[in-house]
Amino acid sequence: MSPTLTIAIDFDGTIVENKYPEIGKPLLFAFETLKKLQEDGHNLILWTYRKGTRLEEAVTFCKKNGINFYAVNKSYPEEKFDESLSRKILADIFIDDRNIGGMLGWGEIYQMISQKTGSKHSKQIKKKKNRFFGRL
Repeated sequence: MSPTLTIAIDFDGTIVENKYPEIGKPLLFAFETLKKLQEDGHNLILWTYRKGTRLEEAVTFCKKNGINFYAVNKSYPEEKFDESLSRKILADIFIDDRNIGGMLGWGEIYQMISQKTGSKHSKQIKKKKNRFFGRL
């Protein structure tokens, strides 16, 4: 079994086009990839600038697209957020359009995470590549 990761994911510009304060169109393969990551057993955290009504809109939009987050703007569901402390959360990976180098495609993101965790899907891809190139 592959290790479970906690993955913090931004909303605007990462899951959907950046149209803040509105909700943009979903980015290509964003929801499909997020669903696959959840199927692989990873905990997904929505980590966004949004708060209040705008945050509720984003969470509802994701639910309508099949994604229920492990936590929203906190490290774990039960966490009580203290406004006087830093908002940094505990996550293994952060996915954000503001990364150095910009936002990768969701297919590429999935492959990188799969390779990191040694998931069954990653092993299947590697095996197919080895067959294609004549190696086992």
